[in-house]
Amino acid sequence: MEASKPNYLLPIISKMYCSSSQVVLVVRQRPQAVGGGGFVVTDCSQKVVFQVDGCGILGKKGELILRDGDGDNILLIRQLKGGLVQALNIYKKWKGYYDYEGLEKSVFSIKEPNKNACFPTNNPVRISIEPKVNGQVKDWNFEIKGHFPDKNCSIVDSMGNIIAQVGVKEEIERVMTRKDLYHVVVQPGIDQAFVFGVIAVLDYIYHESTWC
Repeated sequence: MEASKPNYLLPIISKMYCSSSQVVLVVRQRPQAVGGGGFVVTDCSQKVVFQVDGCGILGKKGELILRDGDGDNILLIRQLKGGLVQALNIYKKWKGYYDYEGLEKSVFSIKEPNKNACFPTNNPVRISIEPKVNGQVKDWNFEIKGHFPDKNCSIVDSMGNIIAQVGVKEEIERVMTRKDLYHVVVQPGIDQAFVFGVIAVLDYIYHESTWC
């Protein structure tokens, strides 16, 4: 499946995480039993670009941290707790917070269909950028196409453009029973930190390396 290539700069977290060319990054999941889980993201030279700490490390269920290659915090990602309201709602909600000048600034929110709701839905996982853009036609900016546990999915914008793709190389798939090593293709101009913030939530939703 060939990705569409949107021609725009999308610095949701920062321009420093956007590249002028397509980038292929490799994700290696940590075993849940080792250090509480999470995953590490490397480039083609095996340099660590991002790392995600799961809730086992943080000691808080429904909370994840995205760090850069040096281990400095980029995003705090938190599942919102709504008690009975959350239980009844057809969506569960997540928010990604960026530490901007010492203040937690919400930069995106994610809605995942709540399978335990009174009226469950098969709608896709959808992502909204915050604050919302004036004149925004839809109440979401991106959605997930495909199935993340199979490592065969894409983050697609509201116009249908693929901004990032998750996949597994055939030679790796043949020798692995678990898809804990996979690659992510990020299109030019797309904020890679945002992409891996979304992937961290998908990892948790499907009870993979960040879940506890």
